Amino acid sequence: MLDGADGGQLCASLAAEMRARRLRFGDRVLCPFLRPFFLTAADQARVKAVVEQLWIFGERVARASIESPAMLSDLGLTEAEIRLVRIDPGYETASTTARADAFIQPDSLQFAEYNGEAPAGAAYSQGLATLFSEQPLMTRFRDRFEARLFTPVERILDALLESYRDWGGTASPPRVAIVDWREVPTYSEFEILRDAFTAAGVPTTICDPRDLDYRPSKELFANGERVDLVYRRVLINDILAREHDCRALLDAYAARAVCVANTLRCKIPHKKAFFAVLTDPRHGALFNRDEQALIRRHIPWTVLVEERRVSRDGESFDLIPYLRNRRDTLVIKPNDEYGGTGVTLGWETDERAWDEAIARALRERDRGWVAQERIAVRREVFPVCENGGVVMRDMLVDLAPYVFRGTFAGFLTRLSATGLANVTSGGGQVPAFVVSQKAEVGS
Repeated sequence: MLDGADGGQLCASLAAEMRARRLRFGDRVLCPFLRPFFLTAADQARVKAVVEQLWIFGERVARASIESPAMLSDLGLTEAEIRLVRIDPGYETASTTARADAFIQPDSLQFAEYNGEAPAGAAYSQGLATLFSEQPLMTRFRDRFEARLFTPVERILDALLESYRDWGGTASPPRVAIVDWREVPTYSEFEILRDAFTAAGVPTTICDPRDLDYRPSKELFANGERVDLVYRRVLINDILAREHDCRALLDAYAARAVCVANTLRCKIPHKKAFFAVLTDPRHGALFNRDEQALIRRHIPWTVLVEERRVSRDGESFDLIPYLRNRRDTLVIKPNDEYGGTGVTLGWETDERAWDEAIARALRERDRGWVAQERIAVRREVFPVCENGGVVMRDMLVDLAPYVFRGTFAGFLTRLSATGLANVTSGGGQVPAFVVSQKAEVGS
């Protein structure tokens, strides 16, 4: 056990190393905690099986929705978003990279959301795991336990190159541009990815959408160099809000002058209402019996908030009175936001505020809001660096598995003292290790 002085020194040392290794969100280091999250091989296997199936569901719903205005409406896509998803990207995979939010218990595994658009943090996760793995405390831990870390960066590159080949790309290696605004707080992650991709023999640059140049020769240039593959981290919401700034990217995408991953069709499974499609009996024909059973076990009942009758567990009822009467078991959140923006947890809200959240959702039907049943979350006690020392705090643990082109690739693990766990709203990140007891010598 660390005493106060040793704990404070370790906090300072780790913070300095995180800054040196670019493990920061804006100006804030990613991890104020002094231990990783540990899970067993059985835990990993459970998560892997479900998240890989969830990716399959996302791709299936994306394909089915393209030709189904009714399903696009059920997902809450706007007219502007529908315009973008109707552009043929030149290959089928909507979400080359994806990540889901999961809460794992000994007797349950439930998913809260699915980020099918441009999930961040994989390079940060690998960097934190490497940093923690080098610490003397982890060396002593390994005297008794096997501890395996995840290395998702190589998996990202493999997935991007596979999408490029599906698109029809022939350059070997292709030139890659990581595209997002230069002001975003995750820019340091782009630098880590750029260096890793380049070291693997794939020339890579980072480019702001405003600095892209699409030419009549059907070529896209980033920072003055032609590129073959765009790793798109700029969000579709930003593309629509700043379409002029993203014109070169959109024109190149529509002309199939460049492979873009994730495609703009990733917005379909990225919507929070993707889970509403999974749990709505009207769309049950998309899934076989075993898949429906998996959905019931692991996906919370979710519904777009609107004045209509809905069905659940064989019962039909008016939705709005149902929501009003079940505040303690439900959450209301925007259909398409990040960082916990706008989320109302019914069990932490009084009746008046809950009614106001429902009313806002009905007023803003064009924006889209979903209600979702409460799920069991995980909490553990972690040592936290605070005010030059260390305190023990009970933290919510959000274990968010990455899945790249259908293959599990590691975790983004976030901790929070509140009911929302994300780095954007002030939570912190820790690396995850799969651990097992070492066999006794001679046994």
